[in-house]
Amino acid sequence: MKFFSRWKNTGGYVTAKHRDTTMYAVSAEVKGLDTVVNLLSDAVLHPRLLDEEMEMTRMAVRFELEDLNMRPDPEPLLTEMIHAAAYRGNTVGLPRFTPADNVDKIDKQVLHSYLRNYYCPERMVLAGVGIEHEQLVECARKYLLDVKPVWGAITAANVDLSVAQYTGGIVKMEKDMSDVSLGPTPIPELTHIMIGLESCSFLEDDFIPFAVLNMMMGGGGSFSAGGPGKGMFTRLYLNVLNRHHWMYNATAYHHSYEDSGLLCIHASADPRQVREMVEIITREFIQMAGNAGEMELERAKTQLKSMLMMNLESRPVIFEDVGRQVLSTGKRKLPHELCDLISNVTASDIKRVTAKMLRSKPAVAALGDLTELPSYEHIQAALSSKDGRLPRMYRLFR
Repeated sequence: MKFFSRWKNTGGYVTAKHRDTTMYAVSAEVKGLDTVVNLLSDAVLHPRLLDEEMEMTRMAVRFELEDLNMRPDPEPLLTEMIHAAAYRGNTVGLPRFTPADNVDKIDKQVLHSYLRNYYCPERMVLAGVGIEHEQLVECARKYLLDVKPVWGAITAANVDLSVAQYTGGIVKMEKDMSDVSLGPTPIPELTHIMIGLESCSFLEDDFIPFAVLNMMMGGGGSFSAGGPGKGMFTRLYLNVLNRHHWMYNATAYHHSYEDSGLLCIHASADPRQVREMVEIITREFIQMAGNAGEMELERAKTQLKSMLMMNLESRPVIFEDVGRQVLSTGKRKLPHELCDLISNVTASDIKRVTAKMLRSKPAVAALGDLTELPSYEHIQAALSSKDGRLPRMYRLFR
């Protein structure tokens, strides 16, 4: 409460985000800049970490871990699983959510050790939007330069500088999904599959073609509504959801990091149709390597530019964009530069990056009733074939 009471007169909003980076974000009136940077410095370099706050946070973490396995939306859990399969035992493949057994072991000493290793000047960027550069520099000198952090000015000792190693593989979780969402209109029992292949880092030139490819694939849920702007003309709608009424979801995702990336498709259907669903997705991956039509390519590029510009209407998104770009590359590409790069993507670029992607081993995450799930070897064989079909299986008895 002390944090907020010190700054209620600036009309501020504060939040902290955690992904592959940690971002402390503040939105406030320009006249409150001095107070804002002072508070940010306090929050980052002098966290009090009171015992009662630590215990409340432990309770919140335990609740979130329980909720993760109970929520109807499987997306967070599947995303964890596909990363664990793609980068087995290293970097972004390590658990994002702490194991429940570790919650009580995280105390002030553990947190100070982490902060000492990772919260150092060479790993930090102070970004601002809607303010004069010199004003921000002056505040940085005043509140961040030569400020001794609460954990002491000891040199970092255990910084993990590992580079992400893509491995491919499969992570399965057998789970009863029949009672995930009870009520007057319960969600039917579904099995969820996510298949991914290695793409590229966001520092590589191929990042933009992969972003266009992801937009071209698109997709969504079978009950999504809207016109072209909602992705109804993307391949996963036209080729999958419009043709296979029994599929509840088919959505493409692109996760990109500083030294690797993952393009994946999430699909869900009745457990009895899992094998057919997997083959539909592997065929879509193979068809990515075909020639992209001029109209669908232009539509995907226009949608991507539109999404980029609409997102950058929001100032919090802008200063996150500034901070993340400068932290990873040392500079920022302006929106018009990114739009030019998107415009320059050709059908041959899409074909080239897809061919490169299809040479990697697949990463597979499977959640639910997995009785009909094909073997990993069969999925790998389908993605290495010309048509994406699974090897035929012959049974004496059904």
